[in-house]
Amino acid sequence: MSTKNRNLLFGGLIIALIIAVLAPFLASSNPDGLESSAESMQVPESEPAYTAPLPDYAIPGMEDNPLGGVIALILGTILVLLVALVVTKLLAKRKENKLDKQ
Repeated sequence: MSTKNRNLLFGGLIIALIIAVLAPFLASSNPDGLESSAESMQVPESEPAYTAPLPDYAIPGMEDNPLGGVIALILGTILVLLVALVVTKLLAKRKENKLDKQ
């Protein structure tokens, strides 16, 4: 990885972590997203097909504590970064192998 790419990666990670730390304190307590739209349309709730490991950006037992949201967001940010890096490495190897066979 070149120095330019490494600096870009670390800069992006720092910005993402700053947002993750500040988000629980800046987020609205009355969001107007999908859940409130479903409530206003009286869509019946059903059992989810998949249960998230950290639902509602909170650690189980720390739902009312903003620190739980901060920790959940930091873990999620790092996990997404790691998944993206692994996928990128796998695709780069695949491309390398494809070029070697030609």
